[in-house]
Amino acid sequence: MDILLIIDMQVASFAKGEKYDSDNVIARINQLSEHVRRNGGKVVFIQHDGTEEEGLLPFSSGWKILPSLTQDKRDVVIRKTINDSFYNTSLNKWLQQFNEIRLLVTGWATDFCVDTTIRAAVSHGYNVVAVSDCHTVSDRPHLSAEQVIEHHNWIWNNMHTPAKPVEVLPLKALFG
Repeated sequence: MDILLIIDMQVASFAKGEKYDSDNVIARINQLSEHVRRNGGKVVFIQHDGTEEEGLLPFSSGWKILPSLTQDKRDVVIRKTINDSFYNTSLNKWLQQFNEIRLLVTGWATDFCVDTTIRAAVSHGYNVVAVSDCHTVSDRPHLSAEQVIEHHNWIWNNMHTPAKPVEVLPLKALFG
């Protein structure tokens, strides 16, 4: 079963600065979430609880999931407080109720929460797919957003893992 993680796609995160290819990333995540739901999978929105200064104070307008993302009443929302979607959250316990799962990881920011969650998922022994064109980031002082994304896709594809290697696949490859 596919379980799609959509990480930190929140209003405040997208209100500050340009995110690489954000409109297309959002459209692709919506396509993927519809595909996962239609094929018996689950969609999980990971929502960051931050500070008022970040605009991510729980229940504030900036904390909400982007309205351009398709949500369904069957979707699960798991809140986190640091980059790792597994740390002090119910994610791992919730995932353990399913057999033979494949985690599809998407969201913002490639180099922080997406990367940390992928690494944690690998450490927990999950079969992980980094959806290469469904995560985004802003330019960094030392690298363009496009370079950050390319770099992390390469790293995930070449990680040493305890079980199955991380797959790095574009959206189209998942519809096979």
